[in-house]
Amino acid sequence: MILRVLKSGAMTSLQSEKAEGGVLNKRMLVLQELGGKYANSYVVTVLGNLATIEFAENELVVCNMRFQVREYQGQYFMDIFANDIVKLK
Repeated sequence: MILRVLKSGAMTSLQSEKAEGGVLNKRMLVLQELGGKYANSYVVTVLGNLATIEFAENELVVCNMRFQVREYQGQYFMDIFANDIVKLK
């Protein structure tokens, strides 16, 4: 899906037993579908080596997203992760 970067958060490094080397990189992005001011927007979590990429506002990207739902104390929450993200030139 082709999306526009609305906001790019700072990269953070977290301690993780599941990650190689014990450190996991993480960045939050706000991505919007093309189609105007009121097009759908998504808050996407980018993990690992993809999180080291710097993104500029209004930059176009192609993103493959994974939607995941989890339950916590009777409430449901949706997380969106970027499986792959590539800048368009």
